[in-house]
Amino acid sequence: MLNIRLQRTGKKGQAYFRVIVAEHTKKPKGSFLELLGSYDPHRKELKVNKERVEYWLSKGAKITPTVNNLMVNFKQWDRPKMQSWKAKKSDKPNTAEAAVPEPTPKPKEEPKQEETKEAPVPEAN
Repeated sequence: MLNIRLQRTGKKGQAYFRVIVAEHTKKPKGSFLELLGSYDPHRKELKVNKERVEYWLSKGAKITPTVNNLMVNFKQWDRPKMQSWKAKKSDKPNTAEAAVPEPTPKPKEEPKQEETKEAPVPEAN
């Protein structure tokens, strides 16, 4: 499966990204099929060839949430944003969550037991 994703370049502390099309099994700094653009986070500049992105999407490539959200933020296209990360579930509770007491559940009502009348047993004469 092909992905349209970011590839980090530049020195330590001077990040610069390429927008590339690559096989999802390739290493992040490995080879790619096509260079689609670049992103400079220091200057806040995104340069992307939108026609080529749409071409690769029509061929079945998937776009990563980060690239999609960058294109939405820089008004390259009118698609909805995607969630790009999930919060990790930690073992210990958050302090904000611990401060809020959980509502106490209402006690469940026990089903009413119907009184059963036993039929009188006939006595043997």
